[in-house]
Formats: sequence, C-alpha cells, structure tokens
Amino acid sequence: MASSGTANALESKTPLRVVIVEDDLAARNMLVATLQADADYAVVAEFAEGRAAVSAIPHLAPDMVLVDLGLPDISGIDVIRQLKTTHPGCDVLVVTTFGDERTITSALEAGADGYLLKGSPLEEMRRDIHSLRAGGSPLSPMVARQLLNRLQTKPADDRAVDADNGRLTRREHEILVMITKGFSYAETSQICGIAAATVHSHLKSIYRKLEVHSKTEAVYEARRRSLI
Repeated sequence: MASSGTANALESKTPLRVVIVEDDLAARNMLVATLQADADYAVVAEFAEGRAAVSAIPHLAPDMVLVDLGLPDISGIDVIRQLKTTHPGCDVLVVTTFGDERTITSALEAGADGYLLKGSPLEEMRRDIHSLRAGGSPLSPMVARQLLNRLQTKPADDRAVDADNGRLTRREHEILVMITKGFSYAETSQICGIAAATVHSHLKSIYRKLEVHSKTEAVYEARRRSLI
C-alpha cells in the first residue's frame, strides 16, 4: 500500500500542457484522442489556423506544440519560428504530410524539435511524443534517411568548419555529450546549473558551428568529426 506522501506526490503530478495546430479536423481529432488517452498530457487548446495559435500561445504557456505545416493562413514554419522566439523552452513537434528535403530542413532551421509524417501508427506516435519530452528528436524513418543522405552527399569542403568560428566551447561540448547520452533538456540544465533556455541557446550555437539543423544531425556530425 502506498504511503500518503507517495500518493500525494502521484496526485500532484501536473500533466504537460499541449497545444495542437492542425486545420484538418479528422487529423486534429486523432491527435487529441491520442494525447487524451495518456494521463501525462492535457490538450489545452486546438487551432485550425496559424495566426490564431501564435496570438493565443503566449497566454496558454504550453509545454509542447504539435503543428502541421500546411495551414490555411500562414505556414506552420512561421508558427514554429515565432513560437521558438517567444518560448524557446517549448517543445515543437511537426506532424505533416510534407516530406521533401527543403520543407524538412526549413522546419528544423525554424526550431522544430521533431518531425513526423502523417500516417504513423498511433503507438509509434505515442512513443515519439514521450521521446520528445525526454529530450529526444523523433523523426519518421523517411525524414531521418533524407537528413542522413543530405549529410553524406554534402561536399567535404562545404562541411569544413573554420578553425576559429567552428570550434565548440567547453560548455557546448559538455551539453552535446549529455544530449548524445540521452539526457533531457531539464536534466542537462539541472546538472550544468543553467536554465533550460540557456541549453537551447547553446544547442543553436552548436547547430550553427556544425552546420546542422537538429540534434540527430548534430550527434551524427560530431561523431563523424570525432568531437565526441
């Protein structure tokens, strides 16, 4: 039998606040149902248009946003960019039908933390959402393959990093190693004694220096260069 202290701790666990930005009603309902089936998440708002979402999100303070890219008013990429500017600690997961390299790259450059293609089994989506909150960067297999192909076919001269501008600082190297080992943003910030927003800032600097756009690419490129 659980002690009263343990019971209170379980009861006080606050579900993660999730916002869904998806114009297709059937797809939106599917995402809502998937999240509502898990006590760890609470859908606090749904939007069919990007501008309404961008306007309301500052007041909703979500922990996670699931966003489609093909919205009727503005691009989901613009939603991601604005959200990451105002709420860098919020996780953003793309769920879309667009799987071309240019769109994938643009979304990741804007700040997306994961990229899933519609049609994935619900169980896989649940697993990927949990992975995102644990500090992972879930990618659909086809998306991951495109990113790897992009890295592997990029000319060596283009991958070269200037000795002065491309060298990781000690803190950046420390954060990259911790992310590689699977530590979440929250765990990394706690261990390093810095804010989660600062972890995101360091990661952006790492991406720029390694010429990549996601944690998956950063880990791959760092290993290729024997930095970790």
